Amino acid sequence: MSACSAKYITVIFSLLAIFWLAGTPVPGVQAGEVRKPAVAGTFYPADPDELAQTIDQMSRQARKGQVKDLPDQPLKALVMPHAGYQYSGPVAARAAQALEGQSFSKVIIMAPDHRVGFDKAAISGVDSYRTPLGRVDLHPDAAHLQKQYDMFRPVTASDKREHAVEVILPFLQTWLSDFEIIPVVFGKNGNVAAYAGALETVVDSNTLIIASTDLSHYLPYEKAVSRDRKTIEIITGMKSEELAADPRRACGWKPLLVLMEIARGKQWNARLLHYANSGDTTGRRDQVVGYATIAFYGEARMSEHENNQQISKEKGEVLLEVARKSIADRLGVETGVSQLGDDATRDPVFQSKRGTFVTLKINDQLRGCIGNLVPEKPLIEGVRDNAVNAAFSDPRFGTLSAEEFSKIQIEVSLLTEPQPLEYTDAQDLLDRISPHVDGLIIQKGARSATFLPQVWEQLPDKKSFLQQLCMKAGLPPDAWEKGDLQVFTYQVQYFEEQG
Repeated sequence: MSACSAKYITVIFSLLAIFWLAGTPVPGVQAGEVRKPAVAGTFYPADPDELAQTIDQMSRQARKGQVKDLPDQPLKALVMPHAGYQYSGPVAARAAQALEGQSFSKVIIMAPDHRVGFDKAAISGVDSYRTPLGRVDLHPDAAHLQKQYDMFRPVTASDKREHAVEVILPFLQTWLSDFEIIPVVFGKNGNVAAYAGALETVVDSNTLIIASTDLSHYLPYEKAVSRDRKTIEIITGMKSEELAADPRRACGWKPLLVLMEIARGKQWNARLLHYANSGDTTGRRDQVVGYATIAFYGEARMSEHENNQQISKEKGEVLLEVARKSIADRLGVETGVSQLGDDATRDPVFQSKRGTFVTLKINDQLRGCIGNLVPEKPLIEGVRDNAVNAAFSDPRFGTLSAEEFSKIQIEVSLLTEPQPLEYTDAQDLLDRISPHVDGLIIQKGARSATFLPQVWEQLPDKKSFLQQLCMKAGLPPDAWEKGDLQVFTYQVQYFEEQG
């Protein structure tokens, strides 16, 4: 629990004590208010034994079709469908594999409003949700978000009727223990980045995020499959602009956009666990609804003193100043930024060994980029050396002049340690790389090359990305299709100068 949440809970308990001693009801608070199930008996069985048996059967069946080679990283988020169990239950049950042996104390369930229509987003004001399998309490951070942000307010009419959060809960009650929820239902309007930023304040290593959504609605079977495959590619590739441009791809498009915003910022990678539609589960194929379960994985959060994969924005700004000062010292000019004291660069984080790249641009055009992929140098030393090399030793450009120095924008990239990517053929390679998340290294004999994840902005198509990377290595553009390249992936946290 954050310090803000703890402080808020303390204040609430103090107020409750005052009103209790005075014998006066607390305004706006209904003690022990429980949100009753709205779709038990329609979307899923209302009888507890029948419901438990249904989920157990679906889970056992789902485990028979396990996805192989899931990332050896912590599970961070899921996309799950929310239709009636006879339609989407077998797909939702595939999440059992990802949640096997997992433990989360907080689950943020993001869902779309189907029933009422309201502005911004809603977080329930009740104390708990009830299903036939029992009660699930709301996490204290739900109240914290309501207090801190105007964008989250209870909408009682929606809360009483909306099914998209409720149908997820019996699965979680079966697979997890000792968890609390933050139910967020998105209405019309609202800024995706603002939602993501607010929710990120309550995301920690014990938090699971779930985006509740179905995919295409009421298309003929073949058209639905084709459309849904593209939608899944959009989600796993974090292509937010494409989804925002065509929100009819998924009823939960806004929860998906918020999840993708968070996942992209935290460098999570997505993996499809299962896709099917109602034609597969019920047999009728003239008008079907599509469903997918997708898992998001990311690095474990460690302290910065444990060589954390992420460092703070403030420390990133220090690295940018170090890079600029290193170039300025070589040129014998002033940096135009504040002078760094010894304390600024003495932090243990900067002494951890990391792969780094320094990129220079002028008017958004590349002016130099040099780095080291292997974590062989302390972070601060690597940034200093690579900044100087990018300015004066990139063979693609002449040495940087003092006149150009005033125009450059500097970007510092911090790399995770490259990991070998095992793949069987060209299609398998395409399936295993994550656009906008993975940096790639290819190697064949003495020839090798890398593209940072930022290059996906210029080359968003996987095939084009691989073709250009092969050409950079001096290989034929179709060399990636032969299946004999060594491929490594890594992720990047980067900082860039503003203005």
